[in-house]
Amino acid sequence: MAQPPKAFQQVIDDFAFADRQERIEMLIEYADRFEEVPERIATRPFPEEHHVQKCESDAYVWAEDLPDGTLKFHFAVENPQGLSAKAWAVILDETLSGQPLEEVAAVPCDSVFTVFGKEVSMGKGMGLMGIADMVTAFARQRLAARKSPA
Repeated sequence: MAQPPKAFQQVIDDFAFADRQERIEMLIEYADRFEEVPERIATRPFPEEHHVQKCESDAYVWAEDLPDGTLKFHFAVENPQGLSAKAWAVILDETLSGQPLEEVAAVPCDSVFTVFGKEVSMGKGMGLMGIADMVTAFARQRLAARKSPA
Protein backbone atom coordinates (compact mmCIF):
# COMPACT_ATOMS: atom_id res chain seq x y z
CA MET A 1 0.00 0.00 0.00
CA ALA A 2 1.29 3.45 -0.96
CA GLN A 3 2.30 6.00 1.65
CA PRO A 4 1.67 9.76 1.39
CA PRO A 5 4.47 11.78 -0.23
CA LYS A 6 7.50 12.40 2.01
CA ALA A 7 7.07 16.19 1.81
CA PHE A 8 3.49 15.87 3.07
CA GLN A 9 4.51 13.55 5.89
CA GLN A 10 7.28 15.98 6.91
CA VAL A 11 4.77 18.82 7.25
CA ILE A 12 2.44 16.57 9.27
CA ASP A 13 5.35 15.61 11.53
CA ASP A 14 6.31 19.28 11.99
CA PHE A 15 2.79 20.10 13.15
CA ALA A 16 2.59 17.01 15.37
CA PHE A 17 5.40 18.39 17.54
CA ALA A 18 4.25 22.03 17.52
CA ASP A 19 2.52 23.60 20.49
CA ARG A 20 -0.63 25.67 19.96
CA GLN A 21 1.19 28.99 19.46
CA GLU A 22 3.73 27.50 17.05
CA ARG A 23 0.90 25.86 15.12
CA ILE A 24 -0.90 29.19 14.75
CA GLU A 25 2.25 30.94 13.54
CA MET A 26 3.00 28.15 11.06
CA LEU A 27 -0.55 28.23 9.69
CA ILE A 28 -0.43 32.01 9.23
CA GLU A 29 2.83 31.64 7.32
CA TYR A 30 1.23 29.07 5.02
CA ALA A 31 -1.92 31.17 4.54
CA ASP A 32 0.21 34.18 3.56
CA ARG A 33 1.54 32.16 0.58
CA PHE A 34 -1.95 31.36 -0.76
CA GLU A 35 -2.48 32.12 -4.45
CA GLU A 36 -5.89 32.10 -6.08
CA VAL A 37 -6.65 29.67 -8.88
CA PRO A 38 -5.25 31.15 -12.12
CA GLU A 39 -7.80 32.38 -14.67
CA ARG A 40 -6.50 29.85 -17.22
CA ILE A 41 -7.90 27.13 -14.90
CA ALA A 42 -11.16 28.74 -13.70
CA THR A 43 -13.03 32.03 -13.45
CA ARG A 44 -15.91 33.16 -11.27
CA PRO A 45 -18.58 32.02 -10.90
CA PHE A 46 -16.82 28.73 -10.23
CA PRO A 47 -18.50 25.48 -11.31
CA GLU A 48 -20.31 23.65 -8.54
CA GLU A 49 -18.51 20.35 -9.23
CA HIS A 50 -15.31 21.95 -7.85
CA HIS A 51 -17.03 23.29 -4.72
CA VAL A 52 -16.07 21.66 -1.43
CA GLN A 53 -19.27 20.68 0.33
CA LYS A 54 -19.58 21.63 4.01
CA CYS A 55 -16.64 24.03 3.83
CA GLU A 56 -17.36 27.18 5.84
CA SER A 57 -14.74 29.05 3.80
CA ASP A 58 -16.47 28.32 0.49
CA ALA A 59 -13.46 26.51 -1.03
CA TYR A 60 -13.02 25.07 -4.51
CA VAL A 61 -10.45 22.56 -5.81
CA TRP A 62 -9.10 21.82 -9.31
CA ALA A 63 -6.55 19.32 -10.57
CA GLU A 64 -4.50 20.16 -13.65
CA ASP A 65 -2.95 17.27 -15.54
CA LEU A 66 0.81 17.66 -15.94
CA PRO A 67 2.83 16.14 -18.80
CA ASP A 68 4.52 13.65 -16.46
CA GLY A 69 1.17 12.13 -15.41
CA THR A 70 1.01 13.90 -12.05
CA LEU A 71 -1.37 16.68 -11.00
CA LYS A 72 -1.02 20.33 -10.07
CA PHE A 73 -3.66 21.36 -7.54
CA HIS A 74 -5.34 24.76 -7.58
CA PHE A 75 -7.66 26.26 -4.99
CA ALA A 76 -10.05 29.13 -4.44
CA VAL A 77 -11.22 30.26 -1.02
CA GLU A 78 -14.11 32.69 -1.31
CA ASN A 79 -14.30 33.64 2.38
CA PRO A 80 -11.70 36.39 2.98
CA GLN A 81 -11.37 35.16 6.57
CA GLY A 82 -10.76 31.57 5.45
CA LEU A 83 -7.19 31.47 6.75
CA SER A 84 -7.36 27.81 7.74
CA ALA A 85 -8.63 26.79 4.30
CA LYS A 86 -5.95 28.91 2.64
CA ALA A 87 -3.20 27.44 4.82
CA TRP A 88 -4.43 23.89 4.15
CA ALA A 89 -4.63 24.60 0.40
CA VAL A 90 -1.00 25.77 0.40
CA ILE A 91 0.12 22.71 2.37
CA LEU A 92 -1.69 20.39 -0.04
CA ASP A 93 -0.41 22.18 -3.14
CA GLU A 94 3.20 22.42 -1.97
CA THR A 95 3.42 18.81 -0.81
CA LEU A 96 1.13 16.95 -3.24
CA SER A 97 1.35 18.73 -6.61
CA GLY A 98 3.69 16.85 -8.92
CA GLN A 99 3.80 13.76 -6.69
CA PRO A 100 2.94 10.19 -7.76
CA LEU A 101 -0.82 9.71 -7.87
CA GLU A 102 -0.65 6.57 -5.71
CA GLU A 103 0.99 8.62 -2.94
CA VAL A 104 -1.50 11.50 -3.27
CA ALA A 105 -4.39 9.02 -3.09
CA ALA A 106 -2.90 7.62 0.15
CA VAL A 107 -3.15 10.93 2.05
CA PRO A 108 -5.44 10.42 5.06
CA CYS A 109 -8.04 13.19 5.35
CA ASP A 110 -7.87 13.02 9.16
CA SER A 111 -4.35 14.48 8.99
CA VAL A 112 -6.30 17.75 9.30
CA PHE A 113 -6.43 17.12 13.05
CA THR A 114 -2.64 16.80 13.31
CA VAL A 115 -2.17 20.10 11.50
CA PHE A 116 -4.99 22.10 13.09
CA GLY A 117 -5.18 20.38 16.46
CA LYS A 118 -7.81 18.22 18.06
CA GLU A 119 -9.69 21.33 19.20
CA VAL A 120 -10.63 22.33 15.63
CA SER A 121 -14.40 22.85 15.39
CA MET A 122 -16.51 20.15 13.78
CA GLY A 123 -17.59 22.49 10.97
CA LYS A 124 -14.07 23.63 10.18
CA GLY A 125 -12.75 20.09 10.42
CA MET A 126 -15.40 18.79 8.01
CA GLY A 127 -14.58 21.50 5.48
CA LEU A 128 -10.83 20.95 5.68
CA MET A 129 -11.28 17.19 5.37
CA GLY A 130 -13.51 17.88 2.36
CA ILE A 131 -10.67 19.78 0.67
CA ALA A 132 -8.31 16.85 1.26
CA ASP A 133 -10.98 14.41 0.05
CA MET A 134 -11.35 16.29 -3.24
CA VAL A 135 -7.58 16.27 -3.80
CA THR A 136 -7.30 12.53 -3.16
CA ALA A 137 -10.42 11.88 -5.26
CA PHE A 138 -8.81 13.59 -8.26
CA ALA A 139 -5.76 11.33 -7.84
CA ARG A 140 -7.94 8.21 -7.55
CA GLN A 141 -9.95 9.22 -10.64
CA ARG A 142 -6.77 9.60 -12.72
CA LEU A 143 -5.46 6.26 -11.45
CA ALA A 144 -8.73 4.53 -12.35
CA ALA A 145 -8.71 6.10 -15.81
CA ARG A 146 -5.22 4.70 -16.44
CA LYS A 147 -6.40 1.19 -15.57
CA SER A 148 -9.57 1.20 -17.68
CA PRO A 149 -9.30 0.22 -21.36
CA ALA A 150 -9.42 3.11 -23.82
